[in-house]
Amino acid sequence: MTGGTVTAGGLAVAGYQAAFADDATTTTADATASASATSAGSECMTLMSSVTEGPYYLDGALVRKDITEGKSGVPLTLRLTVVDAIDGCTPVPGAAVEIWHCDAWGYYSGYTTANPGGSAPAESEDGSTANDNTYLRGYQIANANGVVKFETILPGWYTPRTCHIHLKVHTGGEKEDGTYEGGKVNYTGQLFFADDIAEEIFTLEPYSQHSGSYTTLDNDMVYDGGGASSGLLTLKAVHKKDPSKGYKGSLTLGVDPAAENTGAGSGGGGGEGGMPPSDAPTGTPPSGRASPSAAASS
Repeated sequence: MTGGTVTAGGLAVAGYQAAFADDATTTTADATASASATSAGSECMTLMSSVTEGPYYLDGALVRKDITEGKSGVPLTLRLTVVDAIDGCTPVPGAAVEIWHCDAWGYYSGYTTANPGGSAPAESEDGSTANDNTYLRGYQIANANGVVKFETILPGWYTPRTCHIHLKVHTGGEKEDGTYEGGKVNYTGQLFFADDIAEEIFTLEPYSQHSGSYTTLDNDMVYDGGGASSGLLTLKAVHKKDPSKGYKGSLTLGVDPAAENTGAGSGGGGGEGGMPPSDAPTGTPPSGRASPSAAASS
């Protein structure tokens, strides 16, 4: 056991192989994993460490499983399980998990002119059909076992941050017009990647077109070295000899569904002091966002 996540004999590992099984077997696997967590009782989990939401958050993300919108990169299947750390690690069905992250060159949707540091092509040169205000952002609603799944890519990096994914856990709201409305935020955090995996990925296309100094976990201003309880993902390669085939990532999020989180947290989450890089755009993000009802998917 490690802080905020069951890492041995519990939810995150006990059902790991089944966690990414075909949809036909998901219910059985989830039920087994959920039972393992519940049986462990209050000792199996402590609260995840909340951190800043960072400077690149946007309201109105779409409820959808696949958030790539054609962005190129190494595929990442992300499976997150939300449990109540105050009530014996019971699942939190209906929790809305929201994630957002940069593309392979370090650009965020809504802030595509912000310099990611080092030397990278302009975001517009990636050739994708992605909407500049919605790509790599999305919600999923937890099933009866507290589980959500996303299809995305491994993020790139931007100065001075390590490779990471932002997330929020919401409860009490509902899906409306393709997005999630109302309720409250229970947890604001970030997901992290082991240095050896991130650095190997960054040698591949299209990541390799972004050159410069990558920040390791030890030198990151947000990651505090706490392992899974601080958001460090468990990662498994789809093909051991070919990392370009993608990864499966998993983590259990121990939250307090009664708590409300402002997103202030700790750590920087962007440029120094929590601010975006000096040449990042300010004010309201560009207009013309895609209609949520038209673009949302399961």
